[in-house]
Amino acid sequence: MRPARPLSVVLLFALMASVVACSGAPDPRVWAASVCATLSPWRTEIGSLTSRAQQQINANTTPGQAKENLSRLFVGAHDASETARAGVAKAGVPDVSNGQQIAEGFTGALAGLRDAYGKAATGINGLATTPSKTFYEQVAKVVDQLNTDYAASSLDTSKLNSPELKQAFDEVPECR
Repeated sequence: MRPARPLSVVLLFALMASVVACSGAPDPRVWAASVCATLSPWRTEIGSLTSRAQQQINANTTPGQAKENLSRLFVGAHDASETARAGVAKAGVPDVSNGQQIAEGFTGALAGLRDAYGKAATGINGLATTPSKTFYEQVAKVVDQLNTDYAASSLDTSKLNSPELKQAFDEVPECR
């Protein structure tokens, strides 16, 4: 009779329990706070870029100036969206049912938005500024495509239902 065997079984169970307890998945409140802290500056930056571009477009700019302004807007929105996507990815996977699917939904939506802005920037950069009427017609097409791509990238929250996350998003200060 060797007592080492039962002791090794006890140690194995203790080790397994500690590994399970330290899964590293953030609880819903921590995850929601991290996501909101990441998305808040992104929303502000997108709003600011859009506002500045609208002001500049309404200021009777030349096609060359409009092209430069729109390009700056779309590149800035692309970069801000990538920063937000990376920040949400860094938040990890929330410790909720379907947490992986939820985290991938958020990062996937932000990647889609990033790509939509990148495609719009490429489209604008490829336009000739003369004749001006043609330029503005083509700008309208690029913006229409951006709107289509943007809508296709939006997060379908109906598939990401988590009561714990809904409560966390409603309660954490970073999300208010």
